[in-house]
Amino acid sequence: MNDWSISENARALHQDALVWDCHSCLPLSPDIDLGVLARHKKAGVDFVSINVGMDMNPLGDVMRVLAGFRTWLRAHQDGYVLAGSVADVRQAKKDGKLAVAFDLEGSVPLSGETEMVRLFHDLGVRQIHLAYNRNNDAGGGCHDDDIGLTEFGHRVVAAINDAGMLMDCSHTGHRTSLDIMAASAMPVIFSHSNARALVDHGRNITDEQIDACVKTGGVIGVNGVGRFLGDEHAGTEAVLRHIDYLVERAGPDHVGLGIDYSYEMGVPSIPADTDRTYWWPKNAGYGGGAMKIAAPEQFPEITEGLLAHGHGEAGVRAILGGNFLRVAEAAWG
Repeated sequence: MNDWSISENARALHQDALVWDCHSCLPLSPDIDLGVLARHKKAGVDFVSINVGMDMNPLGDVMRVLAGFRTWLRAHQDGYVLAGSVADVRQAKKDGKLAVAFDLEGSVPLSGETEMVRLFHDLGVRQIHLAYNRNNDAGGGCHDDDIGLTEFGHRVVAAINDAGMLMDCSHTGHRTSLDIMAASAMPVIFSHSNARALVDHGRNITDEQIDACVKTGGVIGVNGVGRFLGDEHAGTEAVLRHIDYLVERAGPDHVGLGIDYSYEMGVPSIPADTDRTYWWPKNAGYGGGAMKIAAPEQFPEITEGLLAHGHGEAGVRAILGGNFLRVAEAAWG
């Protein structure tokens, strides 16, 4: 029996619904214990996408992380499933296991080769965005002088569609994201992005981006980072405020959750010589100490809050995971 401090109605719904976290983070080290994800599992989460690399991580390091994470999941199949399909996610829920897949934050690890997209897919990566905050050879980042989607970027989008991966626009520049959504043959997601109309930060997205995402049939996953929520404590009410705005703007079929929680285990996720002020510029509000992020334990509170805010049961189920399940089914095939 779980120990969630929520009403019986919310408890029953949370247990029965498929709960999908579209993005959270583990330390990018091949030797870490993925058992910390038990916190997600205990919070009633059925699927979580875990980052395996960003644009500043060398390809060799990304491959070692993939090897380590895959080895751990293979050795712990009693409680975890490396999910390659929606059927795997559904079966994991039925069996009481946590389904896990991987995401790549940026296209630099592709090393300029679209063929790398298929390789990452075969290794368990099921979503990717093209730029992490800064420009690269595929397109523009959200904290840079956005160059738009390049010719190589167009070929990467086609390769992502062809491989059967979710095309993600979080961390991507405004113009580049619009170009991607115009180019993609599949629904496009923002795995962990909030509404800029509520909090004016470069990592949040405009109404124009929200509307374009909806036109692709995609989903926006609300991010749990306090700075992007407009609440330094990353409280559940702040998460709900962004959900409410997005539901009003986009409709209940285009909103989900990607809390961006980072499991801190004393292991760095970026190379020691990384220029943090380049990737996370001070003029964008970074560098003021550790960022508070909504924790996995808040998922049951979110369910309770959605009901309290007047969202119907069907809408709550969609937001908790049904919407991301739908777009994954379309993209993953």
